[in-house]
Amino acid sequence: MYRVYFPKWYIRGLRESLASESESLVSKYVNLDWRSYIKFLNWVPDALRMPESELIDHAGLDPAIFLRIYLLGLKVFVPVAFLTWAILIPVNWTNDTLENSEKLEYSDIDKLSISNVPHGSPRLWAHLSMAYVVTLWTCYTLKKEYANVANMRLAFLLSEKRRPNQFTVLVKNVPPDPHESVSECVEHFFLVNHPDHYLTHQLVVNANKLAKLVKELKTIQNWLEYYKYRHSRNPAKRPTTRIGFLGLWGLKVDAISYKTAEVEIVTREIEEERERVKKDPKCIMPAAFVSFKTTWGAAVCAQTQQSSNPISWLTEWAPEPRDLCWENLAIPYFSLTIRKLVAAVAFFFLTFFFMIPIAIVQSLANLEGIEKMAPFLRPIIEAKFINSVIQGFLPGIALKIFLIMLPKILMTMSKFEGFLSKSVLERRSASKLFTFNFVNIFLVSVLAGTAFQQLNRFIHQSANQIPITIGFAIPMKATFFITYVMVDGWAGVAGEILRLKGLIFYHLKNLFLVKTEKDREEAMDPGGIEFNTVEPQIQLYFLLGLIYAVITPFFTPFILVFFAFGYVVYRHQIINVYNQEYESAAAFWPDVHRRIIYSLIFSQIVLIGLLSSKGSAMATPFLLCLIVLTIWFHFFCKGRYEPAFVKYPLQEAMKKDTLKQAKEPHFNLKKYLQEAYFHPIFKNDDEDEADHKMLVDENEVVLTKRNSGRFTPAPSLALDSSYGI
Repeated sequence: MYRVYFPKWYIRGLRESLASESESLVSKYVNLDWRSYIKFLNWVPDALRMPESELIDHAGLDPAIFLRIYLLGLKVFVPVAFLTWAILIPVNWTNDTLENSEKLEYSDIDKLSISNVPHGSPRLWAHLSMAYVVTLWTCYTLKKEYANVANMRLAFLLSEKRRPNQFTVLVKNVPPDPHESVSECVEHFFLVNHPDHYLTHQLVVNANKLAKLVKELKTIQNWLEYYKYRHSRNPAKRPTTRIGFLGLWGLKVDAISYKTAEVEIVTREIEEERERVKKDPKCIMPAAFVSFKTTWGAAVCAQTQQSSNPISWLTEWAPEPRDLCWENLAIPYFSLTIRKLVAAVAFFFLTFFFMIPIAIVQSLANLEGIEKMAPFLRPIIEAKFINSVIQGFLPGIALKIFLIMLPKILMTMSKFEGFLSKSVLERRSASKLFTFNFVNIFLVSVLAGTAFQQLNRFIHQSANQIPITIGFAIPMKATFFITYVMVDGWAGVAGEILRLKGLIFYHLKNLFLVKTEKDREEAMDPGGIEFNTVEPQIQLYFLLGLIYAVITPFFTPFILVFFAFGYVVYRHQIINVYNQEYESAAAFWPDVHRRIIYSLIFSQIVLIGLLSSKGSAMATPFLLCLIVLTIWFHFFCKGRYEPAFVKYPLQEAMKKDTLKQAKEPHFNLKKYLQEAYFHPIFKNDDEDEADHKMLVDENEVVLTKRNSGRFTPAPSLALDSSYGI
């Protein structure tokens, strides 16, 4: 139990197993300590007790800034909730517009919305004024938070421990040279153009096939260990398996002998592929990780154009090694544009036509579709219980399965685009998921739901009355979104603290796969926060809260509960559960800020439509001015604070170098960086490491066969004398 709910402490070696050898089988899966159930809410004050500075040291800056998204929601909506409830709810409630409407369907909650204000009423100016208040307060809070996060990022980068990516730049699209290898070309270019700061480099090797073979070998070895374990439990019976798909059909064979033979075959393939990687020049990509003596030197290189040809010698900050998406390093540079175009088209069709495949699946889930596809199942599906299950559950299950798979589909799309780090992949996937949710959860729910709900009224009224009906009906959709926040938001956060999925998977892995302590550590490691899934959900609630704050103020308390509950729960999870896989130093915050601004602008556009439909067209110029001010505010923040997340100030880099030099004047930086960007499959293996060193070169001064003027304005005199050119 503790390994599921407090795995971080075990992984870091700060806590030992509480289980004893004499422990009963039941107590391994169920906590029998009755005192823990009495104190089950003690985790709340424990989660809030740790200061933010200590939380950053414990978990990193990314999780700490992630929590500030929930805090930002509370800072925005707590004052907004008080003001809208104190001003707008009395304005809306003290009307009888809905009661006097004979054909319009409404609920008591709708009486608290703008729908209950009469057409053309002067009271609508209260909503316009509140829109200004909400916008100004939101912008003020966003500005303060952006400034705080930017300062926290710079302070974190200045104070954090030495990391390879602080000194390393990723160089892409190295131009080919007929007289030199890629390694010689890279070294010569940086010795000429960065002579005082260049330190070493490591080539990018296309080892994707080798990595797949190593992964396949590990899977087969796990199965072999599992079958050996089964045989040790029952020596009288040898385990068997089938050689068909997933071992479900085909010829039955001895499992241990079969897996042993597979291990030998894959091992030979790995050796052959290793030899190919060593000898085939095509495995050397026109890219390299170039390291510098100082952070200042790396910052200059990463943030400047290196060549007169703007598409060669492209440089950017190298992601930290654990953040790298190694397989994408092998994607040719010129194919990236095509990949992004294909991914954009695929995402467009997925977003706007996703109901088509779902409708097909659901059509097969009804009785007629099943009987047509499989007539022999007719006697079974005509049974009353089976009939009810098919009609009541299968269509919903089909949709739910798709929504569960959606984040993985979007992550695959982002990976296909060729992004080189996991942090960027998650940010791109989060952006796609937010767009998908905006279109298919908000727009489709409002437009389709309103149209069908008021269909009878649309049909039996004149055309000039339809905008008025829409003005009534859109705020009424707040009831649906209140339910959505409770079911998806509140229940989702509650499910996060219960960790039922983690509990089930841990015990399944522990039962079938765990053989050593390393296996147990891998089984209980939950990874990091699923940023690409959780953050778009938070942004959707920002969108709903900003839209309905002025239209239906009754909605805001439900948003507040979500942000408060989510903050406490995820603070606990970050402290005790999640083990962050990478550190991007809060690089995602500009995306968070941008999407909140977009939500704010969309809420203002919605209010323009509502007030116009309610006969208050004079309010439109004021709201247009508000939109212009919001856009201006966005560009102000973009110019003032976003550079801190895109570029590293040279002043801060020099300050960091000075501090590090004063603290560790004799640190061997070259040795520290020499193997930092080895491909993971070459690490922890002496033979593979030696092979890889043959590929990346030892970076001693090498003779060049061509003049340095190819990449610099004039030949280098220093190189002339030392190279003998």
